[in-house]
Amino acid sequence: MDEVKNVLEYLPLVIRQIIMQENQSQSIEKIENIENIEEIRLRAEKPLALKYENKTKLLDYIVKQQDILQAFEKVCENSVYSYRRQICDGYITIRGGNRVGIVGSAVLENGQVINMNYISSLNFRIARQKIGCSNRIINKILDLGNNSVHNTLIISPPGCGKTTLLRDIIRNVSNGIKILSFAGKTVGVADERGEIAAMYKGVPQNDVGVRTDVIDNMPKPYAMRILVRSMAPDVIACDEIGSKEDVEAIDYAVCSGVKGVFTAHGKDLEEIEKNPELSKLINKHIFERIVILNTEKRGDAKCLYPL
Repeated sequence: MDEVKNVLEYLPLVIRQIIMQENQSQSIEKIENIENIEEIRLRAEKPLALKYENKTKLLDYIVKQQDILQAFEKVCENSVYSYRRQICDGYITIRGGNRVGIVGSAVLENGQVINMNYISSLNFRIARQKIGCSNRIINKILDLGNNSVHNTLIISPPGCGKTTLLRDIIRNVSNGIKILSFAGKTVGVADERGEIAAMYKGVPQNDVGVRTDVIDNMPKPYAMRILVRSMAPDVIACDEIGSKEDVEAIDYAVCSGVKGVFTAHGKDLEEIEKNPELSKLINKHIFERIVILNTEKRGDAKCLYPL
């Protein structure tokens, strides 16, 4: 409930009231309670949309362009210029680690997006941590004999919880796990899209542990190299690897004696091996553990032990 209320503060009063009234309706299904909202979508001259886990509900209210502009200005804290880079990337992270997706008419210069005019849609994505979601598999990822971490790759299609799982692994590794006699390790996070730590004005909005250093809004390869050189991490972590540059940076980190936990998009290991860059890491036996998330049951996982 608190996560949704954090987002409602950014919305025009009329939309806030409509969502609260919807929540108080006696006819709504249990899944449609306000605490289950995953996204609030504002589209110009279209119905206000609320997305739940298994459905999207269109409300009677037609979103006006003025509603979008009012919400957009509040997201940018009335200083659109200060958020220009994030706007060009298509999203802004707000308080609580929530993210706002932004689309409109792109302004191009030399083939690069330099601004976004006439904002036509905003997508408020509700950030929810699942503290402890990695507990079922963390003992398979940890190298308890050496008080370290096995190089690990987490595989899943979009929306199956790989970033949520990665975040909780980072928290566990950083804090340490007393029951397993695992002492916390220094973790460096290359958070290119701001989805792991959800930094807001330099402060992580998500719990990523007490020994964690974060670089956000920087391409992963650069961030990983900077972390290794400047922060001396025991473990490095980043989301959605797959490019040649990503693989080269991981090679650099591993050869520097740093362990790593990473995620990649894919249905299974065979799909990952079709990526010519990721297959290099597989063939070099960089990964000691591979975690595959169940596509049908969010958060369910199995752990493989590559030869």
